[in-house]
Amino acid sequence: MLHAGQETVTSATAQAMAEQRAREELIQRLGVPTGPDDLMDQFADRLAEATGMLYTFVNIFLTEQTFVGRHNPPPDSGYLILGRTMSRDHGWCPAVVKRQKALPLPDVHASPRFSGNFVVDAVGIRSYFGSPLIHAQSGITLGTVCAIDPEARPRSDARRLLEAVKSNGAEVIHTLTSGRSAH
Repeated sequence: MLHAGQETVTSATAQAMAEQRAREELIQRLGVPTGPDDLMDQFADRLAEATGMLYTFVNIFLTEQTFVGRHNPPPDSGYLILGRTMSRDHGWCPAVVKRQKALPLPDVHASPRFSGNFVVDAVGIRSYFGSPLIHAQSGITLGTVCAIDPEARPRSDARRLLEAVKSNGAEVIHTLTSGRSAH
């Protein structure tokens, strides 16, 4: 353990801080958008269309989760309209970034590990499908592409939904790393 001023920094915390620094440097070097981006919003819209889920995001992990691409339900739908940022401790995307693997949760309540969550309580989300955005050359995860919905999804549809999210994520990471984003 290291002592930094009054705080104790564990090796896990130091490693997480180093990973975040490397992520932020790569995001800057690649010119990845760090705020609302029209092209990333289009990716989110297409993902919503493909999955039929109310909320979809292209999520870049900065100091906060930053939804550079976002699709919300229509303003008059009666559903919450979500903003562009969220704490890195909330939702399921932090687990996707940490494990560097896609995460299908057709019903978040089916897994005790994932059912207790700020997003479940605050927004009423029941299903989550997320895929990491991994920079191939460095292995650094820039963020995620995800789809969430207040309705649980049948397990029989989980593979199709996960494939739609993963396919969208592959297009997003290609666009982000080829310098074709429109920010």
